[in-house]
Amino acid sequence: MKIKTLLSGALIVTLLAGCASSAVTNTDPSANVSATDSTNIEESANDVLVTEASSSEESTDVQAEYTDYAPLKDLCSDYFTLGVGINGSSLENQTLNIPHYMEMCEYHFNSCTMTNLMKSCYILDQFGSQANLKDGNEEPALNFASIDPTLKWCQEHGMKMRGHTLVWHTQAPNWFFREGYTDEGEYVDKDTMLLRMESYIKQLVTHVQEEYPGVVYCWDVVNEAVEPDACDPDSFFKCRVKTGDEPNPWYETIGEDYVEMAFTYARKYVTDGAKLFYNDYNTYQEPKTEGIYALCSRLKEKGLIDGIGMQGYWGIDYPKDEAIKKAIEKFSELDLEIHVTELSIGIDNETDALIEKQGERYGEVFKLLHDMDKEAGGPANITNVTLFGLVDHYRDGDTTNTRIFDMNYDPKPAYFKIKEVMENY
Repeated sequence: MKIKTLLSGALIVTLLAGCASSAVTNTDPSANVSATDSTNIEESANDVLVTEASSSEESTDVQAEYTDYAPLKDLCSDYFTLGVGINGSSLENQTLNIPHYMEMCEYHFNSCTMTNLMKSCYILDQFGSQANLKDGNEEPALNFASIDPTLKWCQEHGMKMRGHTLVWHTQAPNWFFREGYTDEGEYVDKDTMLLRMESYIKQLVTHVQEEYPGVVYCWDVVNEAVEPDACDPDSFFKCRVKTGDEPNPWYETIGEDYVEMAFTYARKYVTDGAKLFYNDYNTYQEPKTEGIYALCSRLKEKGLIDGIGMQGYWGIDYPKDEAIKKAIEKFSELDLEIHVTELSIGIDNETDALIEKQGERYGEVFKLLHDMDKEAGGPANITNVTLFGLVDHYRDGDTTNTRIFDMNYDPKPAYFKIKEVMENY
């Protein structure tokens, strides 16, 4: 079958703008914090069309000599790989365009995650999909312009990537689930949606495997499908049916088995040995822990999953260490790999005192993860910890303060606390 893909600049802008319109903004950082919510605080829809000039001038006054400081990846190497978020909500404002940022990523980290641009709303091509339909082909068209530059950089610099994410209810365009690939159409039937899901997964992972072999070492196959407070009451794993007032379109079109089918297709088409993960937030909350455990237990029985991703949108005083430990211990019973995928410890205000407390908390979290890892005698096979960004306020409009380097690229107390823990334990 012929899959049509349009590559015009206008289309790319349309895709990116369309993705931003589906974003969700978090308003309560102390509870039910999702990866989407926190990511979109830092990269809101209003920032999508920032010009390349404005995105690349943020770092012109740099800067600390980063090679004066120990590379954190080396300090963690006996326990887990260390990852970093490649931030940005468009080709123009992504951190890939900031050379010093990327140099520091390469120096301190051996894994990365695209925080936005590998999500389906940036890759799915509405006009190409509609053109396919006119030719009698139900399969969606994909455009890889949002991911190719970062994948190429990783290939050239020996950086591994977490593929984030294949199937997610948020930042998935509404038209993808509708008849005619239009926003006004009715939801398609289950068989049609399964065909679209399979084709999307096949095309994306095949492109990555063939063009950038060995770069993506794991995939977040499904993101945030467990939600005890908004679930199908008959679902064995508390399958999410909505976010706020917005329905989960995967559930609406397929039902709760959309999760298992996504893993089935991923296992079928991921042929290069990349691991398959389920990723979620608030994994330390007991009802959610139980739901994730039930889901991943079923997936493991069928040979469909290799690991669990625990996101890590936390504060300086929550969650309690015991809650994190309890969740890790529970997941460890499944003998799956564990990744902390989006570690981001925020503070309300950037006072010296709070920045110091933030640093202390980062140190405590790394100590906890170190102690829980099998290499240190703990129960868990923790194989990656990813910080979901490197530099605070890396561009105009970025208000995020969760990172371990400040806007001048100088290390914050968090860097030194992580260094201290990993050197001494």
